Amino acid sequence: MPKPKTKTKTEDSVTDRLVAANRTYSAGFTDPGMDARPVQKLAVVACMDARLDLFAALGLDLGDSHLIRNAGGVVTDDTIRSLTISQRALGTRSVVLIHHTGCGLQGLSEDEFRGELEREVGVRPSWALETFNDIDQDVRQSMARVRNSPFIPHTDDVRGFVFDVHTGSLREIDA
Repeated sequence: MPKPKTKTKTEDSVTDRLVAANRTYSAGFTDPGMDARPVQKLAVVACMDARLDLFAALGLDLGDSHLIRNAGGVVTDDTIRSLTISQRALGTRSVVLIHHTGCGLQGLSEDEFRGELEREVGVRPSWALETFNDIDQDVRQSMARVRNSPFIPHTDDVRGFVFDVHTGSLREIDA
């Protein structure tokens, strides 16, 4: 087994820089005085892609919305769990699903990727990657999963979009 690399005293990790930035942030922090209930009664499910600045793209402020992010913005069991808590315990009523152009899951071979993982670590993952070829159909599938969940009571305002990473614009997908 290779020996783990150690960093020198002058070398900062990304996490060290984040902690330092938090010290600066918290020094001037003022409690915004809000609770966990989103002001807009909105939950947004989106991809974790670093190119998506959802607050700026959607005109949201701190406290406006729950943001649930994962690879591909996939509506998984855990996403359903988060949406259920968001609606039933914290009062959200609207769900917006945002996938995007240039997603790393688009066109990726699920079988090849899972096989590579199994060869490397000796265990095939129990979870699905949820790769896709047709982004519009993938958004429709996500909308259907939310609308068909027995745990999510408010499904009359579930809308899906594709975010264009080159223009910053949203394109709505018809269910």
